[in-house]
Amino acid sequence: MSWQDTVTQTVTGLGFDLVDLERSAGGLLRVTIDLPWCPPVPGQQALPEQFVTVEDCETITRQLHYLLEVEGLEYRRLEVGSPGIDRLLRHEVDFIRFEGHVVDVSLKAPIGATGSGVAANRKKFRGTLERAADGLMWQVVWSDEPPPKPGQRVSKKRAPAPLQAMTFSLDDIQQARLAPIVNFKGRQTLSTGSDPV
Repeated sequence: MSWQDTVTQTVTGLGFDLVDLERSAGGLLRVTIDLPWCPPVPGQQALPEQFVTVEDCETITRQLHYLLEVEGLEYRRLEVGSPGIDRLLRHEVDFIRFEGHVVDVSLKAPIGATGSGVAANRKKFRGTLERAADGLMWQVVWSDEPPPKPGQRVSKKRAPAPLQAMTFSLDDIQQARLAPIVNFKGRQTLSTGSDPV
């Protein structure tokens, strides 16, 4: 069994999800963990969102120090932390969990957006993550209209800019992550008005 499998097995055995595992040339071993996510049950009140605590990171760190010493893995420093506001989306369950959130998507190869004048060589998009109409693919939806400035009055008669959509499969993605939007009133989803990257 590889050291990556051993770390994964240890983290999941302690009741956490392994989000990312990174080993740098300088001897840094970075382990990113999160609490397991269960989809909400229809008809039941959603449980309050829980977060990884410092104590959780300490528990994982102690266990991994012991385990990696037994395995004989050379490293200088071990970092265990939570994903943060720009969390990577790697698996189908991540996309299901963060549907409706603003995401940054980088594609392996450029593909155009449906029904728009998006440049054919564009590979990076920012918008709201949604399930495509076919139920199998995903899409990023955005508007090219800039968001209003604080205190700016917006006419209710003005027609909103049309929405654009870029449909993709998980195999098309080079990297996807939550957009690092800082809002001191709490993270909120933006359905329109976010600028593409």
